[in-house]
Amino acid sequence: MDQLNGLMAFVRTADLGSFVAAGRVLGVSASAIGKAVTRLEKELGVRLFQRSTRSLRLTEEGRAFHERCRRILDELDDARAMLAQTMEQPRGRLRVSAPIVSYHFLLPVLPRFLARYPQIELDLDFNDRIVDMIDEGIDVAIRSGELPDSRLMARRLRPFQMLLCAAPSYLAQHGTPACPRDLDRHTGIRFRYPNSGKIQSWPLHLPAGERELRPRTVMTCNNMEALRGATVAGLGIGCMPDFLAREPLASGALRTVLDEWIDAPGHFSLIWPSNRNLSPKVRVFVDFIGDTLFSTRCDVLSSENDDAG
Repeated sequence: MDQLNGLMAFVRTADLGSFVAAGRVLGVSASAIGKAVTRLEKELGVRLFQRSTRSLRLTEEGRAFHERCRRILDELDDARAMLAQTMEQPRGRLRVSAPIVSYHFLLPVLPRFLARYPQIELDLDFNDRIVDMIDEGIDVAIRSGELPDSRLMARRLRPFQMLLCAAPSYLAQHGTPACPRDLDRHTGIRFRYPNSGKIQSWPLHLPAGERELRPRTVMTCNNMEALRGATVAGLGIGCMPDFLAREPLASGALRTVLDEWIDAPGHFSLIWPSNRNLSPKVRVFVDFIGDTLFSTRCDVLSSENDDAG
């Protein structure tokens, strides 16, 4: 048991960056954590941390050891959670962070989840900023793109497709682009990522040697709902996910353009802190959402698109 305690002290210190934080999580003093890590280093015959008065950093050997130890502890947590799951119904508050636009696909499936697990209380935070899940006590988050934080576990959801859309009134006035190069004669409504401030690239497969497209930008915004509204209003061509475009495409308020030139699909992932990944409420939410989302590519492309060219 002393060996296991030493491993837990080491892993939590590496995860949280200090003996004090690790002690707070494990319910012991910072001094006890420091002594446990020192004993472990002596047993292994290798230094795991570089210590100074202001910082605590993993050595190269410590980083490799940390990854293996964390997997071992996660497997132990898994075994305990599986046993607990057979003994009790998942319950309690589940804090979920998700991008604002995700309510379009998330809210329709949540009634089935809550009917299946009535003792779980969902606390939803729809926000486009990147949250620190561990510091802010988030159980599960939905995020797009790559996930570099090694403290997090992830499950990728089935892909969605980004679409280039325009209002019929815009296309009637400016024409329908037949190839990506035609976009140079059109106006674009561009999305700016809230955290990085970068402009979203349009997912077009360009022929070899083609330069980056530069449609004249008429509007930039950091909210996909606003981008869709501006596109429906006929201000220009906008790029949005298929689940956001579904209703205006079905009603004829929008049409897609350049479908055959659209490149790779996008994806969201469910992510959760590795030291919280297997509690019953997190497990059932991850399994339910992972099995439910997404549907196949939006199939509501109006037959009017075929007539638009």
